[in-house]
Amino acid sequence: MPSIPTLLHTNEIGQHILTSSPIITSYSPSNVSMKIITTSPCNSPMSSLEETKVTWRLTDAVCFDVDSTVCEDEAIDELAKFCGKEKEIAQITKNAMSGKMDFRAALRTRLNIIKPTYQQVQSYIEAFPPKLTPGVRELVSALHQRGIPVYLVSGGFHSIICDVARQLNIPLENIYANRLKFYFDGEYAGFDEDAPVSRTAGKAEVVKKLKEDYGYMNLVTIGDGATDLHTCPPADAFIGFGGNQVRDEVKKHAKWFVMDFNELVDELKLPPLSGKTK
Repeated sequence: MPSIPTLLHTNEIGQHILTSSPIITSYSPSNVSMKIITTSPCNSPMSSLEETKVTWRLTDAVCFDVDSTVCEDEAIDELAKFCGKEKEIAQITKNAMSGKMDFRAALRTRLNIIKPTYQQVQSYIEAFPPKLTPGVRELVSALHQRGIPVYLVSGGFHSIICDVARQLNIPLENIYANRLKFYFDGEYAGFDEDAPVSRTAGKAEVVKKLKEDYGYMNLVTIGDGATDLHTCPPADAFIGFGGNQVRDEVKKHAKWFVMDFNELVDELKLPPLSGKTK
């Protein structure tokens, strides 16, 4: 009889966690009078670059994409290369990240081609530590110094992203990512299709739940792909990132598109403005 699929509940092949409990504080300099922005730049067709920057300076939570944003590469492409399947999946990844293909269908197709075993994933993690994008460590540190919770919301794999979170001092419970499934003998058995981030609109679902659970009023998402762009709304602002990959749709529609994380660090140093109200 064939083996029954089972999840390997270990710290290495990570678990998808739908709830998190960070210690929530907010940055509020005593010499600055601030109001909450009640008209999100995402909801206003006439929103401006400056409105997005105001939301950024007032942010009370930040959700980062991981592949090609926090990290320089796409982990699934690198895993495919490690498993000798790079050519077969490169175009599928490109179509998925540009919004030309349903994300879950693209994820399923790529994983069915790669069919990574448990041991292959473990070996990949050990052989290829994350390549953090220049400036992201300083940006996350600046946010943490202000008491702003940081989340990693990714269509990638929890087991790989755990090391990213550790390097950036982000609690593992603040990771929202996909998890792989394996048979008892270690062969690939699929992925958890109940995870929100396995769906095209899944990142937006995670953002919506975070806002509902913790009452964030100025939640900002940052990423390079179409699934990141579509987090806003419910996110209060979206910042497109092109430091590793420039996606035409994202660059065209993002109110604020940056090529370097230092631009965001510098913006945080400015005094927050009084937010716009309805």
